[in-house]
Amino acid sequence: MATGNLRLCFIAEWLDPMSTVLWRYQFFFYPNTNEVEMIDIKNRRTFLKKTRCEDIKPSQVFIGGTVTVYSRQLKLIEYGDDFTRAQIERKAESTLAMVKPDAFKHLGKILNAISDAGLRVNNLRVCHLSKEQAEAFYAVHRGKPFYEKLTGFMSSGRIAAMELVGEDAVTRWRTMIGPTDSNRARAEAPNTIRAHFGTDGSYNAVHGSDAPESAAEETRFFFADAALGRCELLDGRTTLCIIKPHTAAGGLAGLVLDVIADTFDVAALRQVSLSKPAAEEFLEVYKGVLPIGEFNAAVDELVSGPCIAVEVAPRGSGSAVEPFRELCGPADPELARVLRPKSLRAQFGLTKTRNAVHCTDLERDARIELEYFFSLLLE
Repeated sequence: MATGNLRLCFIAEWLDPMSTVLWRYQFFFYPNTNEVEMIDIKNRRTFLKKTRCEDIKPSQVFIGGTVTVYSRQLKLIEYGDDFTRAQIERKAESTLAMVKPDAFKHLGKILNAISDAGLRVNNLRVCHLSKEQAEAFYAVHRGKPFYEKLTGFMSSGRIAAMELVGEDAVTRWRTMIGPTDSNRARAEAPNTIRAHFGTDGSYNAVHGSDAPESAAEETRFFFADAALGRCELLDGRTTLCIIKPHTAAGGLAGLVLDVIADTFDVAALRQVSLSKPAAEEFLEVYKGVLPIGEFNAAVDELVSGPCIAVEVAPRGSGSAVEPFRELCGPADPELARVLRPKSLRAQFGLTKTRNAVHCTDLERDARIELEYFFSLLLE
């Protein structure tokens, strides 16, 4: 974005949970200073004078995005002026990125590369396509010699589908992944994703849309139907991890997944934007246990941006609940850095509230928490 006193204007909505009144505001964001300003549209008066909000990141400010200002979860629904539309849409091309079964174990590293490249993950889910679903996705190749091998491969294991957003996203992602043949990538573009993680021309780690039109179609394929390729296990041995919004917004989700993948398997994963009522419902078990200020802060963190829900599976027999709690470490990152310096919260946590991840505390709660994120929220 341009330098100087850049001001972006949006129309934002906030649903008052007490009165159920839907309030609309002009929401001004100053990306160079992280300041916000709000005008009450109905009453035509200033609601919030220009105020610095460190927790709001430029990557959160887009149509359909949510930002939290003093516990109010605002949804940005329209552009407020033509200047803002031009500024945002110039940087808002989207593309479909897919991590194929042969590279799924490297998902964390691929997410790291995406973050380092400055592309935003607007949507993310892990699924396991059936043969028929893989055939539908690759229908354009039906009848070609490689079609059966390709669709068999793509239905052989879990994949990760992502909608990436950024300036020239289609071209930038295809440049990042390299030539279709992984051997050619290693020879001609050794720093690309296929050079690092691909095997050959068929088992080539990742997919990228070839044009904005195909990107839109492929994105709809994976994200219009939440039931497509659902792959959660819910077998009584898995547990829930939530990569919190501050961790995801900071570009650290890939690093967290890398640490998890050293010991556990990722059975299912999806990016979620929680409403305040949903966050309060999920955290209700902590109400009365935590001081009210800490509880409200925990809710505010969960609604401050997209989080990533992960079904964590053990390798071998036994349950993942207790071993994964140990990997997460104490809730207070400062204490974690002393007692378990290699834990997730020691490495990525900031405060007791913004402590990188949530994990299921008790065996009996694991299935309930997993079903909340991978079933109830989809209904």
